[in-house]
Amino acid sequence: QVELVESGGGLVQPGGSLRLSCTASGSFSSIKSMGWHRQTPGTLERELVALITPDGIKDYAQSVMGRFTISRDNAENAVYLQMNNLKPEDTAVYYCRADVGVVSNWGEGTQVTVSS
Repeated sequence: QVELVESGGGLVQPGGSLRLSCTASGSFSSIKSMGWHRQTPGTLERELVALITPDGIKDYAQSVMGRFTISRDNAENAVYLQMNNLKPEDTAVYYCRADVGVVSNWGEGTQVTVSS
């Protein structure tokens, strides 16, 4: 069983920055890809924001490329998302994801609100 705990969400003005953190704990041998998804009210889909493999290969949604940076600490089973130049359309609940074996595990989500 894998538990994911996220932190770092909040309210920020357009153009501001936030850093999300997520740490995995529980019984597992290794974590494959880790990443962040987001979901806005009224939508069913959790949009992929960024993904990183154990050896550091990164993938980003087109909408956040150049503004967001994903990183991970394999020793700490942690993944981070540095979000710069935030826009109102980035407002969403952000979910951490960690793939163990063939199972994707999810955190409970952290709210990010970008508003003046």
